Amino acid sequence: MKKLLVLSAILFLTQLVFGQKEMTFEIDGAKRRAVVYEGAGKTKKSPLLFVFHGHGGDARVAQRRLDFHDAWKEAVVVYMEGIPGVVGITDADGSKNGWQKNPGELGDRDLKFFDEVLKSLEKDYKIDDKRIYAVGHSNGGRFVNVLWAARGAEFAAFCAVAGPGGLMIKDAPPRSIWLSMGENDRLVPFENQKRSAEFVQKLLRIDPKDGKTDGDITTYKGVGGTELVVEIRQAGHEFPQDSIPKMVEFFKRNTKN
Repeated sequence: MKKLLVLSAILFLTQLVFGQKEMTFEIDGAKRRAVVYEGAGKTKKSPLLFVFHGHGGDARVAQRRLDFHDAWKEAVVVYMEGIPGVVGITDADGSKNGWQKNPGELGDRDLKFFDEVLKSLEKDYKIDDKRIYAVGHSNGGRFVNVLWAARGAEFAAFCAVAGPGGLMIKDAPPRSIWLSMGENDRLVPFENQKRSAEFVQKLLRIDPKDGKTDGDITTYKGVGGTELVVEIRQAGHEFPQDSIPKMVEFFKRNTKN
């Protein structure tokens, strides 16, 4: 009993120190979960960042590996959690957590989840509606494209890692995006990811010859002050954790007009 009380106290103190809490929702009969880092959201108008894990992941693993809350301490950062029901490249029966791949799929279950979480966060925190962002990896990166296509008006900028889906954004509002891809990706073909960048170039009216390259990163200026950042790494399907600080700087310089 004493050990249980000590563990409970440690958990409580962790939540106080890091401003972390778990949120649960019921969406069309399914229990949904998200982990929120409050940042400065209780005291001042703050940016909001949604983080979407890859297929088979969960919110707790994402918060450990994609620690955007540590790189952007003033932001409200919410790690969203998928549920089973989506067939993945390595999950033929859809038994692992995942995200809908297209608008209208699966009754828009994950778009509804996003809507409820956003509504709750805007009620509980001082969210700056001109600074709402989303980042996703793999299947979560594809869901970022679903959000852009279906809820693009809510966002200032996006980041998708190893998650193609550019075709669906052809009628979306122009928004800045960071696209990260590995040339040796064995799950999502590199050429497919490059084609997504081409769709973005068309949407943002970018001349492919006008990019400025610095190492692995090429930056293009688009219509209405938007930008496209293309990160091409000598790597595979993994999320580039070393790029997280640069991604945060990208978000910081992009606000919704």
